[in-house]
Amino acid sequence: MKNIFAKIAAIAATTAAFSVTVAANNPAQAIDLNFSWQGDAGYSAIGSFSYDETTAPTIISEAGSGKTNFLQSLNVSFLDPSKNLLGTYNTLSGGVSQSDFFVFNFNTSTQTLFGGLDIGGGTGVIGEYFFNGTVGDSLRFRQDINQQGTSRTVDQNSASIQVSKVPEPASMLGLLAFAGLGVGSSLKKKQATC
Repeated sequence: MKNIFAKIAAIAATTAAFSVTVAANNPAQAIDLNFSWQGDAGYSAIGSFSYDETTAPTIISEAGSGKTNFLQSLNVSFLDPSKNLLGTYNTLSGGVSQSDFFVFNFNTSTQTLFGGLDIGGGTGVIGEYFFNGTVGDSLRFRQDINQQGTSRTVDQNSASIQVSKVPEPASMLGLLAFAGLGVGSSLKKKQATC
């Protein structure tokens, strides 16, 4: 039984050391956020985006194709009411947008999306999906019909988009170490009662 406790202690120590190393060797403070939206008919959009929180202003506003000012990445997936995947789009990768239609506004202080939004497709493929409108007013999940400006609305609503921060890897490792200590404590109590 002492061997199990020694292994758990070694795992906890290694995890703690790794967490400190990750934090020390990762000076860029990239923040990753998830977002989700649910339409009135049950279709949904889920995705994530990231930016460097050390250089980002309070308001991030990005639009069009090409290099962005602050966003580093943005992807979105669309699901039908049965949660079947309809499509996934990397709207922005490596700080570069591929879509002329791309629009994104985010308040880093309140961690909320606001104003105009246009993400998803926009690269010239008939049938691609996109998500656009004004956050808090009218948001539409649409599908392109002919790349000539004709699209159909698949779902819509006027609700906001939920945004949540993705836990940092060092935090997750710390939680694992803490869990390991809890398991060790439980095993020790169990051994004492036997």
